[in-house]
Amino acid sequence: MSVLFAWLSVVLIWSTTPLAIKVSATGAGFSYALVLRMAVGLTVLLPLLWLLRVRVPTHGRALRSYLAGGLGLFGTMICVYWSARFVPSGLISVLFGLSPLVTGLFALVWLRHEADFPWYRIAGMLLGVAGLAVIFLDRSVVTRSDVLGVFGVLLAVAIQALSLVWVKRVNDDSPPLATTLGILLVSLPFFLLVWWLGGAPVPQHMTAQAQGAIVYLAIAGSIVGFALYYYVIKHLDTGRVSLITLVTPVLALLLGRWLNSEAVGLHVWLGTALIGCALIVYQGREFLALGRLRSGVRT
Repeated sequence: MSVLFAWLSVVLIWSTTPLAIKVSATGAGFSYALVLRMAVGLTVLLPLLWLLRVRVPTHGRALRSYLAGGLGLFGTMICVYWSARFVPSGLISVLFGLSPLVTGLFALVWLRHEADFPWYRIAGMLLGVAGLAVIFLDRSVVTRSDVLGVFGVLLAVAIQALSLVWVKRVNDDSPPLATTLGILLVSLPFFLLVWWLGGAPVPQHMTAQAQGAIVYLAIAGSIVGFALYYYVIKHLDTGRVSLITLVTPVLALLLGRWLNSEAVGLHVWLGTALIGCALIVYQGREFLALGRLRSGVRT
């Protein structure tokens, strides 16, 4: 039951994160919202590490992992927050559904996992590209700002995938919460620099929705979601973990429509379906393993 609760919590957090980003950036400006989110996250994380007596390693491999994750977090968040001004929150989640495919491509090039890249993964990537093409056929994604927003999210996906492969290459075994702290400490100065270069604007009045979204992102998005995701990875097989990327985009689209009155065209739904099929085909053996009689929970 604890594993199921953690899995459902990750799905819920990942589904609501794009909408919370849109609300926070709209109410406070994207650079200020980012700085405030990371600062609140650090404020909560530091006493939590002390209470749980989690040691933060400072050896060379850990520092390289913090650097890889921190630079990846900075690049990903800057692109997402900037793009959220033009792209519906549900579409952000759909585009991030391509992350496993892009990560696999970077792993093939950087980690040289040719043996782990059979024909069905190539077919999955082609389906993902087809889904992306269908989304671009939507009449709501035709203006220059909308197209730039979509490309901004795709750039964020690429940066996140590259960062994950870099972290995998470093292969550090530090506790997840300690890694989270290191990543936040590396990325925060860059967020402050962007905010300062933009004139360091401080909103005179922030709505309650924007304030709540920033706190939610700092605690749930940056700390709780990260820890629960690693807990799920530890206790479930890859196939069941991969189901998160299938459920999240659809739920995010529905939440964006219900809570933020975001228009979702037929092309977006068709593109989402194709991307979902792409993930199923790409995972191949892992999803076939879901039909086996053995339990996916490790004992």
